[in-house]
Amino acid sequence: MERFVQGEAEGFDVLFTRHAGAVRRYVARMVGPAAADDLTQTTFLSLVRARGRYRAGSPFKPWLFAIATNAARDHLRRRRPEDLTADGAPPKDVPAETGPQQDPGLERQVRAALDQLPAPQREAILLHRFEGLSFAEIAQSVGVTESAVKVRAHRGYLRLRELLQALRGEA
Repeated sequence: MERFVQGEAEGFDVLFTRHAGAVRRYVARMVGPAAADDLTQTTFLSLVRARGRYRAGSPFKPWLFAIATNAARDHLRRRRPEDLTADGAPPKDVPAETGPQQDPGLERQVRAALDQLPAPQREAILLHRFEGLSFAEIAQSVGVTESAVKVRAHRGYLRLRELLQALRGEA
C-alpha cells in the first residue's frame, strides 16, 4: 500500500490481485453474491480515492476490510424494497461459491443462519472465521474496542450454533 500511495501503479495491481478474492467473499456473505462483484469494485475504487488517508506503517488488511464493510453497509441501506425477500434478507438467486470439499446444503444453512444475525455479530464472525482477521484487526476495521468485537463474536457464535441446530432439526 505504501508503494501505491507513493505513486507506483503496480502497487495497486499487487493489492488487487492479493486481496480482491477475500473482499469479494466477504461482501458476498454480507449482502449476497449478486452484488459482490460491484461491491468489490466499489471497495477498490474507494481505496484509490482514500489512499491519501492511509497511514504508513498501519496494517493494511483491517483498513481494506473497513472500506469493504462500509460499502456493504451502504449497499444494504440503499437497497430498494423489491430487492429484499419476504424476511428482509438479500435474495439467494445466485448460488454460493463452493469448493470440491464443501457441502452446498450446509453452505446454504450457514448462509441462512448468518443472515438472521444482527449486522455487528455477522460482521465479526465473517471477518474472524471466514477472513481470518484477529479480534484486534476487526476492532480497528469496524471502529470499536477489541472487547466489543469479542462480545459480538461470542454472542454471534452462540446464536449461530442455536440457529444451525434448529435448521438441522428441521432437515
